[in-house]
Amino acid sequence: MTTATYQATDSLRDYFANVGRAARAFAAALFAAQERQYVAQVVAPSDTVCPRVMQKSRMQLFAMARNCEDMAPSLAAELRYLAARG
Repeated sequence: MTTATYQATDSLRDYFANVGRAARAFAAALFAAQERQYVAQVVAPSDTVCPRVMQKSRMQLFAMARNCEDMAPSLAAELRYLAARG
């Protein structure tokens, strides 16, 4: 059988020093993350959408609305609204 021994030589001062270092590292990571500037990428609307693809998508939304009509009528109404909006 083996036994493990733990020598507790750290004092309360060492504990607070470790907590302080962890807090400083956390603050540094937090502020470093906030300093990043994200470049917004402009997304141009696609004019090459095929009407057949749009019609298929609308039919799929209407089918999803029919499937969830009994369980969630408000979701079905929202899906029908999205499909009708085009």
